[in-house]
Amino acid sequence: MADCTEQLKRRILVAGKKEPADLVVKNGKIMNVFTGEVMEGDIAVVDGIIAGIGDYSGESMVDAQGKIIVPGFIDGHLHIESTMLAPQEFSKILLQHGVTTVMADPHEIANVAGTDGLDYILENSQGLPMDIFIMLPSSVPVTPFESNGAVLHAEQLRPYLDHPMVLGLAEVMDFPSVAGAEDTMLRKLAAFQSHPIDGHAAGIGREGLNVYVAAGIRNDHEGVSYQDAVDRLSLGMRLMIREGTVAKNLEALLPAVTPLNARRCLFVTDDKLLDDLVEEGSIDHIVRLAIAKGLDPIMAVQMATINAAEAFRLQDRGAIAPGFAADFVLLDDLRSVAIHSVYKGGICVAEKGAVHEELFPVPEPALPKPSISTFHVKEVHLKDFELPLASDLCHIIEIIPNQIVTNHLRMKVDNDNGLFRPSLKKDQLKMAVVERHRATGNIGLGIVKGFQLNKGAIATSVAHDSHNIVIVGTTDEDMFAALQKVLSMNGGLAVVADGEVLASLPLPIGGLMTEQKYTDVYANLKKMNESLKEIGAPAAFDPFLTLSFLTLPVIPHLKLTDKGLFDFHSFRIIPVEADSE
Repeated sequence: MADCTEQLKRRILVAGKKEPADLVVKNGKIMNVFTGEVMEGDIAVVDGIIAGIGDYSGESMVDAQGKIIVPGFIDGHLHIESTMLAPQEFSKILLQHGVTTVMADPHEIANVAGTDGLDYILENSQGLPMDIFIMLPSSVPVTPFESNGAVLHAEQLRPYLDHPMVLGLAEVMDFPSVAGAEDTMLRKLAAFQSHPIDGHAAGIGREGLNVYVAAGIRNDHEGVSYQDAVDRLSLGMRLMIREGTVAKNLEALLPAVTPLNARRCLFVTDDKLLDDLVEEGSIDHIVRLAIAKGLDPIMAVQMATINAAEAFRLQDRGAIAPGFAADFVLLDDLRSVAIHSVYKGGICVAEKGAVHEELFPVPEPALPKPSISTFHVKEVHLKDFELPLASDLCHIIEIIPNQIVTNHLRMKVDNDNGLFRPSLKKDQLKMAVVERHRATGNIGLGIVKGFQLNKGAIATSVAHDSHNIVIVGTTDEDMFAALQKVLSMNGGLAVVADGEVLASLPLPIGGLMTEQKYTDVYANLKKMNESLKEIGAPAAFDPFLTLSFLTLPVIPHLKLTDKGLFDFHSFRIIPVEADSE
């Protein structure tokens, strides 16, 4: 309390010009997210907080040279695990792109390792020059139609509510459990009624949204159409506009944003791969796209800053004003969101596309706990990849490039003596999901269209949200070889052709992440992309991320889990063979 009182006293004295500030930023054009105006004046910073805007003196001075100053960007929903990086390396990339605060949902690693996974993210997100807040995962497991590594009930989540980095409950995916007022879900929702709760209303119409809002769920990022946006906003939800690597919803949702409702909208990346973050950016990329598509620049900045802060009840950030955290970005140009430098708590953490490495703690080399890093897979044989068929009419998953929803097709396939045979001509490949948490021996088999591979196979232990090992390939032999490579690395990505491993990326932290430097991982991903070209993968979408979402049963329309082919609309496992209707 004494420290807080002294800091408050000093802030008041600096605001009243009775003491000099720690830092004064002069000659900048300050974007006021409250009024929409661009102001001129000095920004006075003390103890990492803005004390005032006006005419100030301080211990040090930064000349903004007429640059535009906006608040630090905030990502309202993402999964650190999707970058395949540990929190420290993840933060280095986002800071370069002006993102100073994120709301992370660690349900990927929680589905692998439960509370040990949560603890890993919390422990490794502290002491960084970026704020990583946590929304506790609501769906561990996501559904009973797949096998995962842990179960988290309200009793396991409630103790984390006292943690200063924890804000609320993350995307509630199990709509049937909410709509049915099932006891396990009710206890979670009840425990978080005084905290922000995120939705996951994929494929849910307006009537279903009533159920979500009545349950206390106020945010949602699964809108994919204009009508989705209108429905969410009209029922009082905050609209999260997502633009990630696979799910790109900005173009469809943006027409629904008006001056009257824009303050209820915010930007999120959800799942974005490392190479896209490095090459495109993060929230800055979404702001750039939104402005290019005609959104007023001030509204775009509001959606990237103060709107997100208010959605998560963060009263101390999202604006450049007295009493707010001194998190701000100097832009050379607003429309192109050209970032010159980034400040966190009044300290320059990145400039000219590079972070100040000395601000980051030196990580202590340590292996993750066995519960995080160990695979448990029953021995798999080549014959286990055979997919028996009694007919040639089958249910087929069709991928939609750059979307996480799929089409549900009924098509004739090649039946070779009672076994499915992949067809390059028809672009019908085999897909497998191998359970890796409890050595159940479960292997789900299905047929997928859209990958366009002309040879080989790819495999990954990143498979939302239970993160079993998912494989797609042209031959059983290459699929088997890709599986063996992933197992030998204790998790990761592999590209195989003609029995040879063309490229691989180890992910020893839960089969999801690595503590390697992001520059090394980025270079490795480049090699992976080259190997994907060798086997014919198209460049229009990311094959690995697309594959990783084909196992997520809470997203329409047809998916594959270790227990079999899952139909979203009937919400049940169905056979691969289709009835001849």
